[in-house]
Amino acid sequence: MTDRRTLKRQLRKEALARRDALDPFWRVEAALEMAETAEEYVDFVPGAIVSGFWPMRSEVDVRPLMFALREKGARLCLPAILDKTTIVFRELVRGAALVEMGFGTAGPGEEAPVLDPSVMLIPLAAFDGRGHRIGYGAGYYDRAIARLANKGLAPRLIGVAFNCQEVPQVPDEKHDVILPEILTESGLRRFGS
Repeated sequence: MTDRRTLKRQLRKEALARRDALDPFWRVEAALEMAETAEEYVDFVPGAIVSGFWPMRSEVDVRPLMFALREKGARLCLPAILDKTTIVFRELVRGAALVEMGFGTAGPGEEAPVLDPSVMLIPLAAFDGRGHRIGYGAGYYDRAIARLANKGLAPRLIGVAFNCQEVPQVPDEKHDVILPEILTESGLRRFGS
């Protein structure tokens, strides 16, 4: 019998292969459409702190959505990798230089203030119809969300993916964070109660 971690690795590999096979021009159009959908359905208080991510490889490009939210008064931040287990969210301001963060992504440098997001746009490799996600295997987001919870904070968690990344069922592990919402090119899906 295949163990959970092995099954997760296989599901991640298959979902990422499907995502990589998407036409790059279609991905751009889908990202713009997703930004319009999210603007309509993601309510937030002006001044809310929204964490996004700088896209790597064939990920959904959430920059159009982030910039649209900034125009509506959001403060933006991006994850910054501190070490092999920790990310923090540094403020992204117009005109500030970005630095290489590893894994083909970029983020604000050490001089940028660290913020606690109230809305988190979360990248993922795969997800299922219950809101369970498979990340890239390092657990950065699970630990970051747990740290925020330990501070008494409960940010709105929104996974961002393409429909082709959905799998029949993600094997549950006790440390996994279930996403109440996932944004795809089909719209904003809500899970649970």
